[in-house]
Amino acid sequence: MYGFVQVRQPGSHIIMQQQTENSTITVPVPNYDELRVRTLRSIIRQSGLPRAVFEVN
Repeated sequence: MYGFVQVRQPGSHIIMQQQTENSTITVPVPNYDELRVRTLRSIIRQSGLPRAVFEVN
């Protein structure tokens, strides 16, 4: 999704990666029903995606 693919799932976190031309972006995503706001903000920042992608319509 949005260029990210799941590469592994060690325990309670899903590790997502996106290959770019010069590097690899790795984002750990907790596999929980609810996330703390700080955790979600961190995921958004690490992913480099716009915040709107994560908003529910």
